[in-house]
Amino acid sequence: RQQQWFLSKLPTNKLSNLILLALFLPPTKAVFLLITSNAMNSSRAPAAPCPKPSKLVTTIAGILFKGGVVLGADTRSTEGSIVADKNCKKIHHISKTIWCCGAGTAADTENVTAMVASQLELHRMSTGREPRVVTALTRLKNYLFRYQGYVSAALVLGGVDSQGAHLHTVFPHGSTDSLPFVTMGSGSLAAMAVFEKGYKDDLDEKEAMDLVDQAIQAGIFNDMGSGSNVDLMVIRDDGSVSEHRGYQKFSAKKFTKEYAKFPRGTTDIVKETR
Repeated sequence: RQQQWFLSKLPTNKLSNLILLALFLPPTKAVFLLITSNAMNSSRAPAAPCPKPSKLVTTIAGILFKGGVVLGADTRSTEGSIVADKNCKKIHHISKTIWCCGAGTAADTENVTAMVASQLELHRMSTGREPRVVTALTRLKNYLFRYQGYVSAALVLGGVDSQGAHLHTVFPHGSTDSLPFVTMGSGSLAAMAVFEKGYKDDLDEKEAMDLVDQAIQAGIFNDMGSGSNVDLMVIRDDGSVSEHRGYQKFSAKKFTKEYAKFPRGTTDIVKETR
C-alpha cells in the first residue's frame, strides 16, 4: 500500500521518476519501483501504436545444377496486411560470385548482407584472393547467432568459388544447412513441394532455372505474403553471373491512364506572388 501511494504521487515523467527514486531509495528497490511506475503510466494513457517495420513475408529458393547454382525470389514486401512494395529486390550482392536471398525484416536482410559484403571486400583486398562461400556463411551465422534471433534475417546463400558451387541456408538464430535445393520464407512449403517433385541430379542450367521459377510461382500463388514477380540469379562455375530481374511478371499493369493535356493559359491566374 505504501508503494502504491508513493507511486500515485510521482509525476508521469519517467526521467523525474528516475531522479527521485535514485535519490531516496536503495538501488535494487528503486529499479523495481521504476519498472512498476512505468507500467502504471502506460496503463493510464495508452501509447500511440509504433510503426510496423517492412517485412519480407517471402518465398526464396535455390538449387544446384551441373554448372553452378540458381537463386530465386519473389518481389513482394509487406507492412502488416499492406503491400508496401510490389517490386522489392530480395537477391543481395555479397561478392562477384556470391549472392544471398533474404526473408524476414527488410532492413535486417539488407543491412546484414551489406555488412558481410563490405567485410568480404576488405578481406579480398587484404589477401588478394576471391572470397569463398564458406567465409560468407561463417560471418553471417556468427553475427545472427550473437543476436539470438532478434535480427530477423532468414537467408539462402549461394555462390561459386575455387571449391565449386555451394548452396546454404542461414536461419535467424544462426543455424545453417547445406543442401542441393533449399527454400525459405512463408511460401517455402509450396516451393519445397515443387523441388521435391522435380529435382534430379545433374540438372542443366535451363532445367534448374525452370524449376526455381516454378517453385517461386508456387509460393506466389499459394502464400498471401508472397507475390508480384519472379527474380532469378544464375551463378556459373566459370565465374559468370546472369541476373534475371522480372523473369516472370504477374502483376504488370494492363493499361496506363492517359491524362488530358490542357494548353497553357487554360486556367486564369488570379494572383501572382514572388
